[in-house]
Amino acid sequence: MPNYKLDNEEQEILEAFDSGKLQPIINAKQEMEKHQEYAKETFKKDKRINIRLTSRDLNSIQKLALKEGIPYQTFIASILHKYADGRYLER
Repeated sequence: MPNYKLDNEEQEILEAFDSGKLQPIINAKQEMEKHQEYAKETFKKDKRINIRLTSRDLNSIQKLALKEGIPYQTFIASILHKYADGRYLER
């Protein structure tokens, strides 16, 4: 078997697999479908808002979104989602 460089998480997974700690999921297809539906409902955008920004702020946001390679409205939604979820950290 080739020697691969694994990060810590990958190494833990490999060790769990080798030791037999990982067990197959019963009804894996149904479980995947159920969790895909959960994800779909979680990220369904069903509300609109209007917001006024300064031109300077919008230009800055658009530049940041361009660096991330995503549309600026998606970028704004992502920031708001992280903040609402308690995962947005200030620098």
